[in-house]
Amino acid sequence: MNRYENIKINKLDNLSRYYIDVFYPEIKKLDIDTYIVTNRETRLDILAQKYYNDPELYWIITICNNLEGSIFVEPGTQLCIPNAGRLSEIISSFNLLNE
Repeated sequence: MNRYENIKINKLDNLSRYYIDVFYPEIKKLDIDTYIVTNRETRLDILAQKYYNDPELYWIITICNNLEGSIFVEPGTQLCIPNAGRLSEIISSFNLLNE
C-alpha cells in the first residue's frame, strides 16, 4: 500500500504543485504485538515485508516506535511490530486522517 496514493495534491498553477501534509494515527503498543531487538542488519522495510508482506508499510513500525529519519535502526533497540491483524484498523485510521 502506497501511503501517498490517497493524498490529495494541491495545484498552485500549471507549473508547480505540492502535497498536503500527511497525518499519522497514534499506534499504541499492545500485548498481542511482536517485540524484537534489532541488530546491525535490521531495516524497517525488511521487517514490514517479513511481518506484513509489504515493505511500504514500514511507516507503521516507525510511528509505533516513535522513530524518524531512516529505515535503519540502532542495533540493540527494542521494537514493537504491531500485529498484522491490526493493519486494516491502522490503515483506515490513516486514511480518515488524510481525507
